[in-house]
Amino acid sequence: MRLLFRLFTVVVGLSLLAFYAVFALLTYRFLLAVWSARPDPAVSVALVAGVVVLTAWLNYRIGTPRLLASVEATPLSTDRASGLYRRLDELCEQMEIATPTVYVARLAAPNAFALGGPKSGVVVVDRSLFGLLSADEFEALMAHELAHLEGYDGLVQTFAVSALRTVVSILAVALLPVALFFEGVARATAWIRGTPSATPLSGSEHGVGGIVTLVAVGLTLLVRAYSRRREFAADDRAVEITGRPLSLARALRRLEQATESPLNRFFGLPTPRMPEDETALGRLLSTHPPLETRIERLVEKAEKQDAAARSIPIR
Repeated sequence: MRLLFRLFTVVVGLSLLAFYAVFALLTYRFLLAVWSARPDPAVSVALVAGVVVLTAWLNYRIGTPRLLASVEATPLSTDRASGLYRRLDELCEQMEIATPTVYVARLAAPNAFALGGPKSGVVVVDRSLFGLLSADEFEALMAHELAHLEGYDGLVQTFAVSALRTVVSILAVALLPVALFFEGVARATAWIRGTPSATPLSGSEHGVGGIVTLVAVGLTLLVRAYSRRREFAADDRAVEITGRPLSLARALRRLEQATESPLNRFFGLPTPRMPEDETALGRLLSTHPPLETRIERLVEKAEKQDAAARSIPIR
């Protein structure tokens, strides 16, 4: 019986190897035919770019309402917050952008974020910010979010993520025949050895997966690095518009302190500085620069303002 079982597993293993080999070959020939029939490089690039743009646009058009619904955001009317909208109008006039609609939500932590661009933007704020921040601090935080709208930061991030997914998908499809073949080798080997339940990944399969993962991680790091630079740029623009760097610094500090309150810790709500954010990898994968770095930059700007004011001769 044992000999019959071993013979059976060998036959199954060889059959699996043949099946996967033929499947991989057919996939390779199909991809080769598609590649052979490809248009000239300019058209190919245009097609890929078109897919990226269409995907990003759909993500933005569909994703924004879903995100607002997920946080139960409700629009804040001008009747209820005439003073806020009056100041927003002034800031937007300075920045030459359309006044965004302000939505109020109950977020997991005190925060604010912007969606869209300079012509049709949305700013979502947590309800607690109205009691947590002073008028100057709230204005500085709004100026920071308006800077994101002015710079199309949300849209650029959406396009970048869509491009990343497209590139990774194309690479994964291109390597599919190789992955199929070595998947067959791994499964066939397990059956031939008499251990069909064990299908360890071969070194080649790890290599294929590693290539895709490496490209995905590399592109992700680039997108995250760009996001961190845009946070600094938004801070700088907010200071330029309001002229009060310390107001933004105090706002950021208050958000941190409120998020790290004992109540938030008790309920396990996220904090700006989780332990993994303190590691080198955590900092590389973060969409925001370290909070202390941002505050230090803002304090330095305030000190430069004071030094410049003292250097003005009084006659």
